[in-house]
Amino acid sequence: MTEPQSPIFVKTSNFLLWMMNHTESFPKSERFRLAKRIEDSAFDFYEELIHAVKGQDKRKFLLQADLELDKLRLYIRLAHQRKLTKHPQYLYAVESLTEIGKLLGGWLKTI
Repeated sequence: MTEPQSPIFVKTSNFLLWMMNHTESFPKSERFRLAKRIEDSAFDFYEELIHAVKGQDKRKFLLQADLELDKLRLYIRLAHQRKLTKHPQYLYAVESLTEIGKLLGGWLKTI
């Protein structure tokens, strides 16, 4: 599984771009609280995937990525509950994260 060609990397990269654009519109108070957590978890997730490709203990890094994905789902849900995301934006995020989660689960099953 190589970084640029793998669907999980492409979908995660696309989600990161979308998320960065989206969190820029959060009110200033939330940019330093919830937006930062969302972005940090998304970047940490991507970094764990890179570690899984390049590191020795793939399973460890993929399980860590799964944890980051769960945190990201929570933060997205909180942003929606605080009305920082519109419903279509929330649906897009949930669908994207579900698809990424399925790809991650498939990768984990191969190890």
